[in-house]
Amino acid sequence: QLQLVESGGGLVQPGGSLRLSCAASGVTLEHYAIGWFRQAPGKEREGISCISNLNGTTYYVDSVKGRFTISRDNAKNTVFLQINSLKPEDTAVYYCAAGPCSGPRALSKKLEYDYWGQGTQITVSS
Repeated sequence: QLQLVESGGGLVQPGGSLRLSCAASGVTLEHYAIGWFRQAPGKEREGISCISNLNGTTYYVDSVKGRFTISRDNAKNTVFLQINSLKPEDTAVYYCAAGPCSGPRALSKKLEYDYWGQGTQITVSS
């Protein structure tokens, strides 16, 4: 069974960068499309980016376009999320999960995602 573990979060100043990792175990990650989600305090979990397993096509919500980059290294069984120009509103717990990634609308279908990791906290503050 697929298991996902996120890492790479932390406390960072506005304008800083972080690279999150979503490491898979149990099965080969190359068979799965992976999405990144985040949940800020008091808010619903939102999909922010996903990467397909077929050809590596990527999708982003508008709020993170140009600052977030999702990538995958199937040899390392890991999906990454590079986050640049961090803002206080990026403060949240970030999760990865396996699910559909056929287009940007897939990011709103969190109920169709499974094998959620435990999350990694990003706090953006000066």
